[in-house]
Amino acid sequence: MGVTGPPGPVMDRDEVDRALARLGAEHEAIETSLLALQDHAGRRLLEGAELTGTTKERWTAADASITLLWAYFDAYTDALRSARDIRSRRRWSSRDDLVELTELLRGESVTVAGSATATANAPTLSAGKLSEQFSLAALVERMNELYASSLDMVVAADAVWSALPARIDLLAAELQRTRQLAHSVGVRPGEHPAGDDLERITRTLTALRERVVSDPLAFWTPAQGSSAPGGGRPDTTTYDREARALEDVRREIDAVLTVRQDAEARLVKLRDILSRADRTLAEARSARGEVLAKIAASEVPVVSGPPTALQEQLATAAEYRRHAQWHRLSPLLESLEERAEDELLRARESLTAVTAPLAVRAELRGRLDAYKAKVARHGLAEDPFLVERYDAARRMLWSAPCDLRVAGEAVLRYQRAAADLLSPRVPEQGGGPVDRIDGADRRGES
Repeated sequence: MGVTGPPGPVMDRDEVDRALARLGAEHEAIETSLLALQDHAGRRLLEGAELTGTTKERWTAADASITLLWAYFDAYTDALRSARDIRSRRRWSSRDDLVELTELLRGESVTVAGSATATANAPTLSAGKLSEQFSLAALVERMNELYASSLDMVVAADAVWSALPARIDLLAAELQRTRQLAHSVGVRPGEHPAGDDLERITRTLTALRERVVSDPLAFWTPAQGSSAPGGGRPDTTTYDREARALEDVRREIDAVLTVRQDAEARLVKLRDILSRADRTLAEARSARGEVLAKIAASEVPVVSGPPTALQEQLATAAEYRRHAQWHRLSPLLESLEERAEDELLRARESLTAVTAPLAVRAELRGRLDAYKAKVARHGLAEDPFLVERYDAARRMLWSAPCDLRVAGEAVLRYQRAAADLLSPRVPEQGGGPVDRIDGADRRGES
């Protein structure tokens, strides 16, 4: 040192004292930071872990950088000690002392020699060099760079280790409880999709935890535009997906549990619905025989037999319940409930279609008697013409088999005859004979 002369003007005593105070404060701050990094939980975990992938590569570089950091710091400490020793030689430093101090404090007076391993892996050391020359200011800047990159790597790994493994373990515990519950209700791999999902989630979580422990930086997302060490967040995409999948499985198992709780009531209700459908069909078949015997010239639809397929499925559902095969019973009950309601509706529609001719006959009988009562209120019940028309219509309606078309015409003839007698002076209009009788009744009553 001192061969080439001081860099720039020679510092005076006040400038030297101020520089030494500043460098001393920086020395204390750097030492505190290095000791904190040395004691960081993430660094200790990285030292003892079996690392793979990105984390292994970055930790190799960061570990070399930390080793180089201490070498830089030792060189910085030695240079600062030398400067302090020169300054302390005498109260009023000589010009030679000031020249030497200026070169030491401002020139590239610090030589740093790194180990072969450190210099090979540290990204900031020039390739092919085992030592470098620094000024104290440049050395501080280099240490800050190495410290920031090393701390960023350590903090990122520690953040992932602090966030993900514990959450994975909690989810794995919940997964185990869900598997036990699933097994109790018959949800097993190969027998139910939810059982297959549980096996897949188990495999995924096991692999995820192993990779998180060995390569935490593979699950780190740096913050965009952030230069602070540790800026970013753990990537929980895989974990979140499996957590949602497990929640879906839990809902499926809850549905199976619900089936187990109310299966008997639902089976009883199904039996009742199918029994009502069977009775309705039996009534329709009986009514069809009656219609064929009592109504002539009428097309009566054929009535199908009881729903044997549904009865067989109902028996299968009862077997599932007896053997606690809830995962199979659940979808079968849902299908049966829908089809049973449809079957009951079909049976009722069949009964309505079969008994339609009887309903028409009953309506004609009621209309005939209603007109007879109206005629009687006007004192024409014994009119021979009306009696003849009434008897003819009545014989057709109360005879078997009854021809509804002919009987309907007979009832209409009786209505017209009654209308002619009740309102002989009212001309024929578009209202029809029924309306004329009703009008005559209203006039008579008023």
